[in-house]
Amino acid sequence: MIDSPVNAMLKSLVHFEKSPNTAIYIQIAQQIINAIQRGYLPEGTALPGTRTFSTLFSINRNTAVAVYDELASQGWVEIVANKGTYILKPEKKTAAIKGSTQGLELLNAYPSTAGFPFQPSFNLASTEEESTCKYVLNDGQPDLRLHPTHQFSRWYSASMKRASLISKWNQPQEHSYSSFSAALCNYLNATRGFHIKPQNSVSTRSTEMSLYIVSQLLVKKNDVVLVGRLSHYKSNMIFQQAGANIITIPVDEQGIDVDFIEQNFTRHSIRCVYVCAHRQYPTTVTLSAERRLKLLKLAKAYGFAIIEDDFDYDFQFDSSAMLPMASADGEGVVIYLGRLGQSFFPSFQIGFVVAPENIIKEAKNYLQILDKQGDLIQKQILQELITEGEIHRLIKKNTTVYKQRRDVLCASLTRCFKGCASWQVPSGGLAIWLHFYPTISLIKLAEIAKQKNLFLPKTILYQNKSICAIRLGFGHLNEEEIETVVEILKMAYNELLV
Repeated sequence: MIDSPVNAMLKSLVHFEKSPNTAIYIQIAQQIINAIQRGYLPEGTALPGTRTFSTLFSINRNTAVAVYDELASQGWVEIVANKGTYILKPEKKTAAIKGSTQGLELLNAYPSTAGFPFQPSFNLASTEEESTCKYVLNDGQPDLRLHPTHQFSRWYSASMKRASLISKWNQPQEHSYSSFSAALCNYLNATRGFHIKPQNSVSTRSTEMSLYIVSQLLVKKNDVVLVGRLSHYKSNMIFQQAGANIITIPVDEQGIDVDFIEQNFTRHSIRCVYVCAHRQYPTTVTLSAERRLKLLKLAKAYGFAIIEDDFDYDFQFDSSAMLPMASADGEGVVIYLGRLGQSFFPSFQIGFVVAPENIIKEAKNYLQILDKQGDLIQKQILQELITEGEIHRLIKKNTTVYKQRRDVLCASLTRCFKGCASWQVPSGGLAIWLHFYPTISLIKLAEIAKQKNLFLPKTILYQNKSICAIRLGFGHLNEEEIETVVEILKMAYNELLV
C-alpha cells in the first residue's frame, strides 16, 4: 500500500538530503514531528511498516527503524509489536496559567525588569565593547587560528569513547587525586621549578575564576590590597567585589616598588599584594630578582600574602624565563595563579592555583559550589598532551610564530612611529607597551582609527598626566595584518595632529 493517503502525505511533507551535520533519520524524524504538531498526522494514524517506509523514501531499512525509534523515544509514536506504529499526542507536561483579565496584554511578553529589589554590582559591569571593524586590537590574546582543530577533534572523539569516562562522571566525589592533577604537577615542576604535589594545586576554568576563589578566601571588607599603579582591570574588579580597599603602588622599569611598601605600611596593615612578576600588566616589565627576594622577606615580616599572577608564562621568546617567586617560597606566603593551554582554543584552556595545602583545601570547597564536575574530557585530553609531550611541541611551534610577529610589529613601529613613540622589545608575551610623546588624546585617536576600520577598545588605552600609552596586543594578528594595523594607526595619528 505504498500509495495510501498517509504514504502520499508523508511523501509530500518529508524531504531530506545527505548532510555531514545532521543524520538522515534525524532529518526525517524532525519533519514528521513537525507534521504531527501541525495536525497533518492526527492521533491514532497508522504509519507504514519499516519496509514500506524504506521503499517510500529509498532509504535503508535500518534507517527507517532508526526514524521510528527516534519518534518513539520522544513520545510521538507508539510501536505495538506485530501490529504497527501509531501517532500519539504527547501528554502536555506543563499546565497553562490563567491570568486575570486586567493587564492580560502584559503576559504576551516577558518582563524586562524584575518586580523585586536586588543589589546590582557596579564593580562587575562588563567592559566588553562591540565593533564591526575589520581589524580589532586587544590586550594580548593568542591567535585561535593556530589551534590544531583537526587533531583536537580526534583526541576529543577518542576521549568521549573511553569506558573510564562514565565511571569518572558517576563518582560522587574524588577519594584520591586524579591522574590529571598528578600530570599537571609534573608539568609545573618541570617547567616552573616547583616541588609540588597534587595537594598543592587545584585547576579551575580560568585565571579569573582562580582569582575570584582566592579573593573569597583572603579578602574581607576594607582589607588593604596593593596593586601596581597600573594594574589589570579584571583583577581590580574582582578585589573590589570582595570589598577590598585597593591601594596602588609605583611601578618602574624593575617592576613594583617594594621599598615603597616597606616605607609606607606597617606590620599586619596589608592583606595581600597582587603582582604579575613575570610581566607586569599592562607595562610588560619584569620584577627584578632583587625585588622578588625583598618582597618575599617583607611578606613574611609584615604578614601579608603575595598573589602572583603568571598569566603568560608560556610565551617566552628570548633567553629563559625567570622562574616564579612561588618556586623560591619557603614560608608559604605566595599563592600562584597560572594558565595552561593558551595555544589552544579557549574551551581547552584551564586556570590553576598553586598554594600551601590548607589553602588548596579551602579553594576546593569553593570549587565544589562553583564548578563541582569540571570538564572531564578537557582534563583527560590535557593530561595526555602533557604525558606524551605534545603540549611542549605545540607551545614551541606557536612561540616561534609569535616571535616572528613580534619582530614584524617592532619593525613596523620603527618605520611608522620612530621619533613620536617609544617601546621596549619584549622578551616574551603577546603585547607591547607603546608610549606616545608628546601626549595625544588616545580617545580621539581611537575614534579616527575606528573610521578607518581599526577598533581600539578603551581597556587597552592608558592616559593620565604622566602616561599616554597603549597596550598593543599582536598575538591574534598575522604578519600582514600587523603591518596593515600599524599603517592605519599611523594614518589616524597623522590626522589627529592636523
